[in-house]
Amino acid sequence: MEIEIVQTSIFAKQKKKLKKNQIKDLDEAVQAIVKHPEIGERKIGDLADIWVYKFRMVKQEHLLAYQWDSEKRILIALGVHENFYRDLKKYKNF
Repeated sequence: MEIEIVQTSIFAKQKKKLKKNQIKDLDEAVQAIVKHPEIGERKIGDLADIWVYKFRMVKQEHLLAYQWDSEKRILIALGVHENFYRDLKKYKNF
C-alpha cells in the first residue's frame, strides 16, 4: 500500500529555506515517519492530535510536527525547539 505524504503550506515554506545537505537529513526523517509513524512523541492538551519527531539536521536538533493515519502522513511544521510549540499552536488550524 502506498502512503500519501501531504505537506502543509507552512511546512513547504520552511522546507524551501533549507540547503541541500539539510534537505537530505529532512528526507531521512520523513522516511522514518512513513515507515514508523509512532516514532515521534504524541502531544497532549491543545496539540493532542499532533505528533512531533526530534531528529538531527546538520548537527542541530530539529522538530517535525505531523499527523498520520493508515494511508496518509501530513507534515505540518519544521523548526528548532525555540518557540516551536508556541508557533505550532498559532497555526494549528492550518
